[in-house]
Amino acid sequence: MKATKPKELRNLQSGELETKIADAREELMKLRFQQVTGQLTDTDRLRIIKRDVARMLTILREQKASEITEGEA
Repeated sequence: MKATKPKELRNLQSGELETKIADAREELMKLRFQQVTGQLTDTDRLRIIKRDVARMLTILREQKASEITEGEA
């Protein structure tokens, strides 16, 4: 699986991005359980999902910061 592109994420609204973050965190939790029980075969997927969550949180923070600065102007 490939990581989500930042360009694709920047086109999403804040609500959609928050939904994607929640879904990715749920998948990450499931992957961690699989790893603990020894069922996980694609261990690289953990790293990809963690980075995707961080990327989405960064973009969400950028969007909210730009909304605040636009509101002040």
